[in-house]
Amino acid sequence: MNYHLVLTRRCNLNCQYCHGGEQTGPDTEIQYSMDDLSAFLEKDDDIQLMLYGGEPTLRVPLITELMARFPKARFMLQTNGLLLDQIPEEDVKRFHSILVSIDGTEETTDGYRSEGVYKKVIKNVRWLKEIGYEGDTVARMAVSEQSDIYRDVRHLLHLREPSFDHVHWQLNVVWDAEGNWHDFDGWLNNSYNTGISRLVEEWITAMKTGVVEGIVPFLPLMHSLVISEDSELRCGSGRDTFAIHVDGSIGICPISPDWEFSIVGSIKESSPRDLRNVMHVDEPCPSCEIFGICGGRCLFANKQRLWGEEGFSKVCDSVKHLVVSLQKHVLTVKQLIEDEVISIGDLEYPEFNNGCEIIP
Repeated sequence: MNYHLVLTRRCNLNCQYCHGGEQTGPDTEIQYSMDDLSAFLEKDDDIQLMLYGGEPTLRVPLITELMARFPKARFMLQTNGLLLDQIPEEDVKRFHSILVSIDGTEETTDGYRSEGVYKKVIKNVRWLKEIGYEGDTVARMAVSEQSDIYRDVRHLLHLREPSFDHVHWQLNVVWDAEGNWHDFDGWLNNSYNTGISRLVEEWITAMKTGVVEGIVPFLPLMHSLVISEDSELRCGSGRDTFAIHVDGSIGICPISPDWEFSIVGSIKESSPRDLRNVMHVDEPCPSCEIFGICGGRCLFANKQRLWGEEGFSKVCDSVKHLVVSLQKHVLTVKQLIEDEVISIGDLEYPEFNNGCEIIP
């Protein structure tokens, strides 16, 4: 099972689309003991801990303690990257994947996150390479109205010294759009969807030369299309992926600790086997024509629909555009595999659920 382990709800940034830095008070820190956590996790024979926040690197001693306490666990890290170099090198090298928040160009990133953040993140990702980190380094973008998906993804893909192994993004479409978006429809139709189409075309062009670029939403979707295999909810939420919140409660997703419906247990009272497949997406997802490829996009959004039915549908339309853009090239990709220009293995990502939700 995969567990987003929330180390703190505090953050050292106050990004436009999150406001996580405003978290204060005793309920922002872990309130259970390591013995309680051990008693729960020892019931699971394949433990994956995705260290999460807030900002998990605000609790470096806790990271070290966890790695010592669970030597057989697989570790992932989601971080804003500002304190990445404060983690001891031997601990950093144990992470299977490190997802670093960076939103594209310096202008885009600093516009959302504050001036100077981009350069600090780049410096610390370069440090990862310098110390010999061999895991998967993922640029994890939050995409909102100031983003140009084509420009910002291309920028991150083309970076060298340091380079990212993969680029992933999530649309800023979970919370209320008020104040975050001025013209979501215009941005979606005139910027995002056209940018996705262009990225897909260039991804296929590169593939014809034997290069499979690490664009995360494209890889597993194309893999499913090529082998004609349906997928369940790709982030794993409510299925085999859960969040352990600071109070020890267990939720379907790390972003929703304050919604009662999302809490499905606790480390003191639950067993991992009781959690598997505890919650599934509702209509209209199961009846959608791309459900087998999408899997339902986001369990929290499906249940809560903070954007209302109309907004929910608009976001789904962006996913349909992504899927259709990829579907156009399935025969080409199959031929490239048959001709051994690329292999089906090049599309198999991620090796383990690493916190990339896949569907933006």
